[in-house]
Amino acid sequence: MTTFPEPDAQETHSTTASIHDNQEHSGHDTYSEPNLYEQNPFEESYAQSPQNPESTLYQQNPQSLQSPQVVQGIQYAQQPMHSDESYAVVVRNLVRTFDKKVAVNNLNLAVRKGEFFGFLGPNGAGKSTTIKMMVGLLRPTAGNIWIKGIDVWQDPLRTRALMGVLPEYLNLYERLSGREFVIFSGHMYGVPEADIQRRTEELLHILDLTNDADNLIVDYSVGMRKKIALAAAIIHRPQVLFLDEPFEGIDPVSSRAIRNILHDLTQRGTTIFFSSHIMEIVQRLCTRVGIINQGILVAEGSLQDLRERSSNTGGAKDASLEDIFLNVIGVHDEAHNLSWLE
Repeated sequence: MTTFPEPDAQETHSTTASIHDNQEHSGHDTYSEPNLYEQNPFEESYAQSPQNPESTLYQQNPQSLQSPQVVQGIQYAQQPMHSDESYAVVVRNLVRTFDKKVAVNNLNLAVRKGEFFGFLGPNGAGKSTTIKMMVGLLRPTAGNIWIKGIDVWQDPLRTRALMGVLPEYLNLYERLSGREFVIFSGHMYGVPEADIQRRTEELLHILDLTNDADNLIVDYSVGMRKKIALAAAIIHRPQVLFLDEPFEGIDPVSSRAIRNILHDLTQRGTTIFFSSHIMEIVQRLCTRVGIINQGILVAEGSLQDLRERSSNTGGAKDASLEDIFLNVIGVHDEAHNLSWLE
């Protein structure tokens, strides 16, 4: 098993800044590749750019929005301090509105270091919007997010050096080969050259991408793109890893390999924030789960905690996570047969 040294945020910042200086003065402007994060997460101009109403990252100035109707979801008896070193992620009073629609409604959440946290909700509940705000891709209307005690929006360069991100919708450098893309990501995060080569080959092998490593990403299948993006997200051994639907389009063999990698990461201190619709995988992997519905955190705790609360409202004491989820969001078993099949 590969042993990864802990990343140094300051070293990563200086290394990636150097990469971008070289790119800006290279004179090559005939083709502009997309980036995994839509814009480069380590670019100074990105971190300090003014709020542009046309930008997808800065939809509107929060001060110009009419106050949405904010409601209270799950509240902590004692709000965890963002400076508490036992917490890797702290979210406080997080709100995001689009025009008059409240997508995320006063979300409070805390994830401990080394925890495998599952984030569940029906389609349109606010899961992906929350993750985008947590990783610095979407500015909150209100509220704060801290990664390892650092405010995501006050010091985005430092926080992004600590993160790995696998978004639901990938935007990769399609004119790079898979191997080139992983190597580039290693350089971007400031991983030593010798470690980049070794880690890249190990990741390609474990994720069953060795035979296709020198093919262009544009020719990759959905599952292959997902795996190469995961390799790029973890090559620097992030302290916090955000995964949005990581098993979508993944074959069973690779799925097991990914589960083993994620387990090893958490055993060595990485915190994983994991969103998925596959309840069986969430139940198997996650130590704690949060359920969001209509932008509100409606349940949070270990599987045993959720079972106990569910049993108090008529649920079975040995209920599966799927049963608990459906009970919490208010969906009950009903006959939904197609009349024309009778």
